Amino acid sequence: EALLYIFKVNLEYVLIVQNVFDPLSIHVFILKNHFPTEAQSVLTVSPSWLSAGASVTLNCSVKDQSAGWRFYWYKTVPDPSDNSYSYELLPGSSSSGTEQDSHIVHGQTHTAGYVCRAGRGDPVYYTDYSQPQFVWSADFHSSASLTVSPDRAQHFTSDSVSLSCEGNSTEWRVKRLSPEDRYLSDCTIWGTMTGSTCKLKRNRCSGAVYWCESGSGEFSNAVNITIQDKNMILLSPARPVTEGDSVSLSCKLRRQTFDSIVFFYHNEKLIQSDTRWELNISAVSKSDEGFYKCQHSGQESAQSWMPVQGE
Repeated sequence: EALLYIFKVNLEYVLIVQNVFDPLSIHVFILKNHFPTEAQSVLTVSPSWLSAGASVTLNCSVKDQSAGWRFYWYKTVPDPSDNSYSYELLPGSSSSGTEQDSHIVHGQTHTAGYVCRAGRGDPVYYTDYSQPQFVWSADFHSSASLTVSPDRAQHFTSDSVSLSCEGNSTEWRVKRLSPEDRYLSDCTIWGTMTGSTCKLKRNRCSGAVYWCESGSGEFSNAVNITIQDKNMILLSPARPVTEGDSVSLSCKLRRQTFDSIVFFYHNEKLIQSDTRWELNISAVSKSDEGFYKCQHSGQESAQSWMPVQGE
């Protein structure tokens, strides 16, 4: 006689056979193709960055393309105490799901996270929740905000860069998502968290979106920061610029000074070419929003997005 135990490890099943008369006699079998792979939900969001008045479109797909799925829509609520999220049904979405594989969120003004899952049958079989997907806002709000020191979007790897969280909470975590990251990560992986401030480790090149999450379940504004080992960076503010304000963008070299013409570009269009290493805008308007970069002596900075908000 034998005792049989079946465990799931990732997407494979493991069968353990134990002889009841000889407990030390154990056989392990990997059952790769004996069970169907569970269906998985995949969520996409559009747009990635919020603009005034824009709606957010969520699309949920199931890798198992067969019919009969209903879709369920949730927002993520941060829980810094165990570095996870809880999920709440989105207002206006049905607890019984929808036949449509898309859902539109209206009136979203702050950074937010979403997940979806699908279900079918009676009783209902549910897929796992999708990986969280985020829509980011650069706008500050008093309950949760992120500030960057120094206040700029680009930094050298030798710079000391700190991200600070402020708002209606005493408990914070700083999160990051970059094109190179498969999953979300927090400050404990790529920095040092002290209280409500995360100090980034030096000598690590990266381009990523950063934001704060509070113990009361709120998201801060998001910032897109580039850290690089190039010889030249563009100094532009990390936070949005208000219409009517003045702003100065400048080109900075790591070790040398400028000795020839410096070129500034806005959305790939040349807007200034002379010996000045600064680009000054006396009264910012919405048309000044966009991507900026600079060039000098065959070298080029990365480009950074400068958001412009209303007065």
